[in-house]
Amino acid sequence: MRTKTAILVALLAGLHVVLLFAGFFAPYDPTTQNRDLPYAPPTRLHFKDSSGFHFRPFVCARTNVLGDQPDSYQEDYKEDRSHEYPLQFFVSGTSYKLFGIYQTGAHLFGVAEPGKVLLFGTDAYGRDELSRVLVGGQISVAAGITATFIALLAGSILGIIAGFYGRWVDESLMGLTELFLSLPWLYFLLGVRAFLPLHLSTIRTFFLLTGVIGLIGWARPARLVRGMVLSSRNRNYVLAARGFGGSDFYLLRRHILPETLGLLLTQAALLVPRYIAAEATLSFFGLGVNEPVPSWGNMLSTLQQYSVLVSYGWLLAPACALVVTSVIYSSLADVFHSRLKSYST
Repeated sequence: MRTKTAILVALLAGLHVVLLFAGFFAPYDPTTQNRDLPYAPPTRLHFKDSSGFHFRPFVCARTNVLGDQPDSYQEDYKEDRSHEYPLQFFVSGTSYKLFGIYQTGAHLFGVAEPGKVLLFGTDAYGRDELSRVLVGGQISVAAGITATFIALLAGSILGIIAGFYGRWVDESLMGLTELFLSLPWLYFLLGVRAFLPLHLSTIRTFFLLTGVIGLIGWARPARLVRGMVLSSRNRNYVLAARGFGGSDFYLLRRHILPETLGLLLTQAALLVPRYIAAEATLSFFGLGVNEPVPSWGNMLSTLQQYSVLVSYGWLLAPACALVVTSVIYSSLADVFHSRLKSYST
């Protein structure tokens, strides 16, 4: 169990480090268009040429030839083996802001111009798909984490108040909780977002989106925390501490709140992928983060065209990243839940 937990935590930490430094790991600016390379397939890395084997991989130049159908916009790309570009590490390229503050142009890898290393191919505008997946994941995962924090903060406060003080306070808050739980959250979320202005800056859209998602999702954590607090407040050591004159704040801080930590960690691991999917859903329908700023949702919106979906499989990369992220978080939630059950028994 500990080995599995360590592996999952390491994977999750690695994922967040890559997304946190997305500008460094991304070889190109995710918004820069290259109209000469629309729907370019992923670049092949080569280790062998006519002179023999090379330890340093390289890519070849590409030439695009118009497809067989004259009315088609699909491009066929062929490698030009006469022009080779070795892959270089820790290179200087397009500038970006690290943590939104420091301006830098350092990138993990790249090739000399006019060569291009497009490991995930390009989209319709010739934008590097790998760079867009990384930067888009930075936005989508940040939205999921922020919305989870808001939901758990609001749910914890209301659940603690309801469970600790009980009576009419408990009945009123739990009645409100039942109302929120009965709402179809996806349709309610779409309805709430539809009433908000459509033309907003990326930052305002991000905070409005995470705020709406987080405030809608407080009900289930509040109900679970309330049950935990209701059970903890009647335990013998809590009653003894109250008998010795312990204040409400002391009882909550010393005895009751630590009991809810495992529950909150489990809920966080469950809610983050759910709220990432919520952001992706809104952006997919054009109600979230809009172009040219990438997010996993608006990147997948191009796949609404059947011809794009069946012809350019590499554009499914954001969906694969979403699935991988959700699986890691869900597996970690299962581990937390198992440990919580073992401690309670």
